Amino acid sequence: MTEGPYGAHLQEPFGARLRRAMDTRGQLCVGIDPHGSLLRAWGLGDDVAGLERFTRTTVEALADRVAVLKPQSAFFERFGSRGIAVLEKAVAEARAAGALVLMDAKRGDIGSTMGAYAATYLDKDSPLFSDAVTVSPYLGFGSLRPALDAAAVSGAGIFVLALTSNPEGAEVQRATAPDGRSLAQLMLDHMAAENAGAEPLGSVGAVIGATLAHAGADLAINGPLLAPGIGAQGATPAGLPALFGSSVRNVVPSVSRDVLRHGPDISALRAAAERFADEVRTAVEAA
Repeated sequence: MTEGPYGAHLQEPFGARLRRAMDTRGQLCVGIDPHGSLLRAWGLGDDVAGLERFTRTTVEALADRVAVLKPQSAFFERFGSRGIAVLEKAVAEARAAGALVLMDAKRGDIGSTMGAYAATYLDKDSPLFSDAVTVSPYLGFGSLRPALDAAAVSGAGIFVLALTSNPEGAEVQRATAPDGRSLAQLMLDHMAAENAGAEPLGSVGAVIGATLAHAGADLAINGPLLAPGIGAQGATPAGLPALFGSSVRNVVPSVSRDVLRHGPDISALRAAAERFADEVRTAVEAA
């Protein structure tokens, strides 16, 4: 059986591997978002060579110390097959160094198409196999069944969009279902059902924007809560306990630009990530 991060078998559930990673390395997730502006700020071209240098440096700096690295697939896809090749290499190298890789792809479809997306990211024989992937449930939670099933087989996880930080999201996510629940709460309840009985943590997570003023929903899903928006988008680690309450220990706060802007200097990247990790640790311990 192939071994993954921290010597864990791939068949070990993602939730268990994530819990161990967060307890060992801290809760921080760092996004790998090669915006053209960031590439230029690093003195690199907005091209495949720049993409490869940026990604390799970020992985080298952080994969042996942060719990989760989250590449944003779109910034690699924009360069076509050569960009995907860079992404494939980054995923493999990050996982080999011990980081859990969360592919930020936000896929959502139905039937065989959802099954194909699931095979891309959640089949251990795929070159893009990741520890987890983000997905959208707004074609109905049942449309995610191929991804849920594939993740269970490979020991991977999925993070389901629930309450996102973009203002437009509220018109769907805060809308009311026929039974009176918000659609976001309906999705969260589905996630809680998937995670029922899992120890120490379920493998179906929710995406909850750290920039939200309040959740207005029950976040106790027995699974991880990915919280993008720390740093450049305005959220701070100190605000996590107020938003997430008793679930704050299961939060995976994600920061991208406010770490990445310190490159290409590896020591500066590491120092920035360490500062955020320390701030998260302090906030959680004080909660």
